[in-house]
Amino acid sequence: MNQSAIDQGRYKWRHVTDEDTTSFVIDHDYTILGHDLAAGTLDMLVRWKPGGGHCHIHRHTATTTVLVLEGEQHLDDLAPDGCVLRHRVRKAGDYALTGEESLPHLETGGPEGGLVFFGCHSDRGTLYEILDEHMNPMIEVTMELLIEDWKANT
Repeated sequence: MNQSAIDQGRYKWRHVTDEDTTSFVIDHDYTILGHDLAAGTLDMLVRWKPGGGHCHIHRHTATTTVLVLEGEQHLDDLAPDGCVLRHRVRKAGDYALTGEESLPHLETGGPEGGLVFFGCHSDRGTLYEILDEHMNPMIEVTMELLIEDWKANT
């Protein structure tokens, strides 16, 4: 990515990798901007380096505001057997609002990476469900779990 409009150095970033996943490379960073657990909100940034990896296969279980700040966000919506149903590209400035029951998908940045804002809203405190490479549910990520992971690894 070229010069950033956002000073990314002011945030503590959690680097995420997973060598147990072999079908694709897990490699991205995230930071939590703020949260209000009582109100059921959490705001975060996710970034992918140029030519970088993906996040885990996941399915949103919260209403999520998405705004691409830099680069691109590439998404592959997945069928229950793991085949790609459709490929989507969001470019800097693109906005989306996901529902609580989104399709499982993979996300990564574009050729020059990507920086994306996610505003999560959940009255249950759940954010997303991570699935393994065979589309089996592994873990439901809650706001509390994500905050603990971020604090422990930054």
